[in-house]
Amino acid sequence: MAFMAKTFKFKTKVYYEDTDAGGIVYYANYLKFLERARTELVYALGFSHDSLKKDLNTLIVVKSCSLNFLKPAKFEDELEILSQIDKISPVRIEMIQKIQKNKDVLVDAHVQLATVDANGKPKKMVGELLSKFKSCISS
Repeated sequence: MAFMAKTFKFKTKVYYEDTDAGGIVYYANYLKFLERARTELVYALGFSHDSLKKDLNTLIVVKSCSLNFLKPAKFEDELEILSQIDKISPVRIEMIQKIQKNKDVLVDAHVQLATVDANGKPKKMVGELLSKFKSCISS
């Protein structure tokens, strides 16, 4: 991550339910870890998904997601998910996320998010929301 951005950190532990029969994290569960970290970022900015929907008629949805699996996480590993906003526009947020174990990167992700209204139509973020997200990429 070569840009100057705030890094949001979220820690989680791998539970038995996250793993396959071999005790390795099932690949789809990495998406859950990444989603939880993005939700914590929204909370850190002073919003909740519920308040965005009720008060601003805005939902943040995944438009696309690319993951590169480098090393497996295992049962009872303690993980840290690092999230940074790479680019932002009034209707799109591009994020880089990494899942690490002891500073060792296990998964590299590039996620494109879109803002939509309750009917799923693109919707520009209101000033305060856009401003808070933009503050994450200011140096």
